[in-house]
Amino acid sequence: MTTFIQLLLNGLGKGAVFALLALGFVVIFKATEVVNFAHGSLVLFGGYLVLVTKDHVGWAAAAVIGIVSAGLLALAVERLLLARSRHADPFSLALLTIGVDVIITEEVVRRLGVSLPFIGDAWDAKPLQFGGVTLFRTHLVALLVATVLITAFFLAFRYTTWGIALRAQAENPEAAALVGIRSSRVTASAWLLAGLLAGVAVLFIATQDFSGAGLSRGTHSIALAAFPAAIIGGLDSTAGAIVGGLAVGLVDALSTEYISFAFAKGAVFLVMLVVLVVRPAGLFGTRETTRV
Repeated sequence: MTTFIQLLLNGLGKGAVFALLALGFVVIFKATEVVNFAHGSLVLFGGYLVLVTKDHVGWAAAAVIGIVSAGLLALAVERLLLARSRHADPFSLALLTIGVDVIITEEVVRRLGVSLPFIGDAWDAKPLQFGGVTLFRTHLVALLVATVLITAFFLAFRYTTWGIALRAQAENPEAAALVGIRSSRVTASAWLLAGLLAGVAVLFIATQDFSGAGLSRGTHSIALAAFPAAIIGGLDSTAGAIVGGLAVGLVDALSTEYISFAFAKGAVFLVMLVVLVVRPAGLFGTRETTRV
């Protein structure tokens, strides 16, 4: 029972990070109906900038630089590439993001070389012990940070003019345009937000507690595990992104312990397939993922 509780809490910590990434997928999809397959490269890019700047400006300032840079890179991709192809269908734009992902990822991996560095953290990484339950600080901090950010997002999504504009565009783009909502601004803000969330997520992914792999191509692969999270919850559901992210974290933690590490890597995709068979739109989605 102690082991299960430990896995449950640590799995929720990992799931919180996947929830942030899945939320990035969903926000972009709601604004544009495009699946951003370059999300993993945004994570890697943000982490790389933290790595190369932390010795000069300190970890906290480097973290800010990495987060902001990931957001600005996402915004640049949308403004310089997708905005110029706004009349293309979502399938073509999704393929475009794959090309962007390959270019950015390969350049960052080339610069990293054979090293697999951890980007460090601003908290004591020593595990906490509570009555025989071992909890990783990274997972606990991730859960706290994700809770704050997700709460802030839903408040903004529900009560601000930006949130109203995003919901209106997601519901009916033509009607939103008729009432004066500028689609380009909504789309740009969605990409910026997704990039910022990717920059936050890498601060936890590229740590010893989370993956043990350091900043590498593996970081990119871990980030893309958020895609099944978004599919499970529903690509057009912000609440579903949170549920899907937590589900992925729990499935990964539990299957690693009770089955095997190798099986855990495919377990989340197996869950995704089961969900799609039962409900093609995802648990909370309203539009079937076959449209993506």
